[in-house]
Amino acid sequence: MEGNSLLSFSSSSKAHLTYLLYPSVSSSSSISQKCGFLSLMPKFLSSSSSLTKNRPAPCCPRSSLRTTAFAVGEVLEKSSDSLSSSKEMLPKIDKSGRFCSPRAARELSLLIVYAACLEGTDPVRLFEKRLNARRESAYEFNKESLLQYNHMTFGGPPVTADTVEEADELQRKFEKESAIEAEVLSAPPKLVYSKLILRFARKLLVAVVEKWDDHVLVIDKVAPPNWKNEPAGRILELCILHLAMAEITVLGTRHQIVINEAVDLAKRFCDGAAPRVINGCLRTFIKDLEGAEVKQKVAS
Repeated sequence: MEGNSLLSFSSSSKAHLTYLLYPSVSSSSSISQKCGFLSLMPKFLSSSSSLTKNRPAPCCPRSSLRTTAFAVGEVLEKSSDSLSSSKEMLPKIDKSGRFCSPRAARELSLLIVYAACLEGTDPVRLFEKRLNARRESAYEFNKESLLQYNHMTFGGPPVTADTVEEADELQRKFEKESAIEAEVLSAPPKLVYSKLILRFARKLLVAVVEKWDDHVLVIDKVAPPNWKNEPAGRILELCILHLAMAEITVLGTRHQIVINEAVDLAKRFCDGAAPRVINGCLRTFIKDLEGAEVKQKVAS
């Protein structure tokens, strides 16, 4: 299938996301042709000079296989330990066999907002379109993949190997994980998420749209200069900020919960210093928000 290389162990999680949203996209040039940012993205995302810049490949567990057997053993040992001793890290499944955790709703919302930004369309409308899309008659979804899907899998430093056999073992492991992620994230939402989670996801998307223009100005103040200079390479990070800010201001979720969730999403789908930067941006946002509330109380 076209685009399969984006699912290999050598891909970044962001490229993996792009594949799931657009199976036919195989290069940055084809992505730039889809980008109708002007109606949705912050003002600094409409810079045409940034749209053609390629983003360097991040260092994540799927990005490198080089030296030392010790590192391989350590990675595999940590992987098996996390699966056997931390069941709470796996997504929660309800009686109908669907995801029922808030993390799943936030992840779904992020995928929708990211896709909407690439298409230049409304996130809520895109969400409804995906919910109501007809399935192919021959389509079958393996619900067992939900039990294997781990939404707490994060990126990290390059994985190393000393022999071809060890590299092959790692490659098989990462390809299996990628296949599970591909099946789950590209499946019809009604088969994957509970009704409660779908309602929560829609609330998040409505909140994002409602506060988009206001939060564009906020993000313009708190985002680092290098993100503004290359906005086309930071679409996903900016979507995470919009989601988090909207959840705080519209839905009233506790600040610390939202920050933790946003940082985890950044660890999972972004690269480099994104989790740390997002954490700092949101803390600055909350500080300014609380300061404005104090001033308003004093004035009244």
